[in-house]
Amino acid sequence: MDCAPAEVMSPRAGVPGRVVTTVVTIVMTAMTALAFWGHSDAHGTTTVLLLDLVVGTAACALMPVLLHRPVTGALALTVLAALSPVATPTATFGASYVARWRRFPVAVAVAVAGVGAHAIQGVSRPQGGLSFGWWVFVVVVAYAALVGWGALGQARRSLIVSLRERAHRAEAEQGRRVAEARVAERAQIAREMHDVLAHRLSLVATYAGALEFRPDASPEKLSRAAGVVRAGVHEALDELREVISLLRDDDPEAADGRPQPVLTDLPRLVGESLDAGMRVRLDDRTADPAAMPATTGRTAYRVVQEGLTNARKHAPGVPVEVTLDGRPGTDLVIDLRNPLPDGPPAVPAIPGSGTGLIGLTERVRLAGGRLDHEITSGEFRLRASLPWPA
Repeated sequence: MDCAPAEVMSPRAGVPGRVVTTVVTIVMTAMTALAFWGHSDAHGTTTVLLLDLVVGTAACALMPVLLHRPVTGALALTVLAALSPVATPTATFGASYVARWRRFPVAVAVAVAGVGAHAIQGVSRPQGGLSFGWWVFVVVVAYAALVGWGALGQARRSLIVSLRERAHRAEAEQGRRVAEARVAERAQIAREMHDVLAHRLSLVATYAGALEFRPDASPEKLSRAAGVVRAGVHEALDELREVISLLRDDDPEAADGRPQPVLTDLPRLVGESLDAGMRVRLDDRTADPAAMPATTGRTAYRVVQEGLTNARKHAPGVPVEVTLDGRPGTDLVIDLRNPLPDGPPAVPAIPGSGTGLIGLTERVRLAGGRLDHEITSGEFRLRASLPWPA
């Protein structure tokens, strides 16, 4: 279908399209009038003048058709050019317009028709001082130039459209990456708070259970347990308040100003578990824990924290053995193991989401390490391996 070009049929109320049509029609009418005036002096017979007047009028009337249906309008103007040289300006403009807005083979076909029409014109209305061969040569060169110029403009326009689409795609891709980065950061914060809150609340639940089942304990022990419960609740509330503020902020990293735990904080973590009544033995064989990068040390801390939390929730009262071994330039190996409890599995005092080990596995993988957990020989074993750069 011979549809109108985008620049002519503008979506903005059609005003640019009407303006372009009016301007082009006026300009081509003026050129047709000049051509008619020039040929009226050379061929002053009444029949020829009448033919030129009719052809010129028809050519001007076809300009709106050319702008909205280029191929149809250009072919009609080509036929008029075969009848009279007055239509030559509009016919050549039509060929140029088709070359700019239609495919190259279509433009070439219109140009060939134009050359044929002007060859007929050269026979019926010879140009003074120019032989028929030179006339055809000039016409061929002119139409070739028109087609080439139109193809060049079309290629330039296609390049601009392609670059604009690439810019839009790049902008959309950048927006998508920013959104994904924010989602990933918030997911990391959620994993952090799962680890921290589960540990804090399991300690609180352990002490609260002691208060519930040992009401006959000494006042000193009851006071100490109540103090630990109060401190644990306050710490859990602080952690919860922090994650809410982080998730509300557009830049979570900028809002997190608190120091994060590392490998050297493991003795304090184990001490909290010992205070809660757990039987934990820490065997630290690392060469220089302070030399471990903060990111790796933080991941190692979370591995031990999650292991202790799971043991406290699912196997209360059993001893837990934590072994760390490694040095710069090798892997840090973390091994947690505890015997399975006798009888049916214990019901956790605080129900869990069941995704702690899943999130921990992903955290270790992102750190370049590996985490395995299994039940073997009557005990639960959690083993992690993290790279320790030299």
